Amino acid sequence: MGTSFTELVGCSVPIQQAPMGTVSSPDLVVAVADAGGVGTVSALGLPLDLLLRRLDGMRRRTSGVLSANVVTPDVDEGLLADVAARVRLVDFFWFDPSPRLVELAHRSGALVNWQVGSVAEARAAVDAGCDVVTVQGLEAGGHVRGATPLLPLLREVLDAVGVPVLAAGGISDGRAFTEVMTAGAAGARIGTRFLATTESGAHPAYKQAVVDAAGDCTVVTDAFAVCPLCATSPRARVLIAAVQRLAELDDDVVGTVAMGGARVPVGRGSGLPPVVGAEGHPDAMAMYAGAGVGSVTDVRPAAEVVAALMAEVERRQPAGGR
Repeated sequence: MGTSFTELVGCSVPIQQAPMGTVSSPDLVVAVADAGGVGTVSALGLPLDLLLRRLDGMRRRTSGVLSANVVTPDVDEGLLADVAARVRLVDFFWFDPSPRLVELAHRSGALVNWQVGSVAEARAAVDAGCDVVTVQGLEAGGHVRGATPLLPLLREVLDAVGVPVLAAGGISDGRAFTEVMTAGAAGARIGTRFLATTESGAHPAYKQAVVDAAGDCTVVTDAFAVCPLCATSPRARVLIAAVQRLAELDDDVVGTVAMGGARVPVGRGSGLPPVVGAEGHPDAMAMYAGAGVGSVTDVRPAAEVVAALMAEVERRQPAGGR
């Protein structure tokens, strides 16, 4: 299925794997890229040398499209240039669109995508020179920028800008994917469904909690607000079960995760999600998930997820999106 997004970035399917911090393992990113989508790694919290080694390693493993996500406005210009030289798409989120950062990424040969939570922010992203805009609806898992449900916000942004627009928020199955493509999106940015894959870096208990979720058992909360993003807006969508489990514990530390060759404590209310190797109470850590989590019923390889999503959207909407 060709759209303005696939034509611009060079992928074969209109799907970007959402950046999910440490859950976005190199294996997951490469698997999505190999399947024809855009695999995305998060730059947040990674030392520069490790990030660049990781990008170089992924580049050697796949000829698919890679993206790197940046979520802090004070990003080092040299770092941004080094990252942009290694990926097709630099992906920004959580702060106001910056013409300076867009120009820096362009100068190193990358396209730029900015995830937004409002029409005004979408216009600002285009004015700043962005090549792609991602519309994040209130249904999204993880840190939520805006307060508007996806479909009405998507339609408003499509009327307001002339660049390819991706839809994000609650897109966990073929039906939701078809809805946004039919509405005119050039593709979808998907997180929760890729969390429950064999390649993701999520702890097995986290994956199982996603699979066991029924209906919309998520909530936007400030319960896990100990993180850099929450310093400006402590709003993240997580599984209700994680909030409830945290309330049952009196501990200031709920567990540990491996980081930099050592075990690092995970404090109460930390924004760190439970990743592979987490010990203690992973069920009381930040189990981010979108409102469509109830449609995720199994853990399977990322390539199978991409194939199933594409088969469903092509069956329901053969003409494709913008």
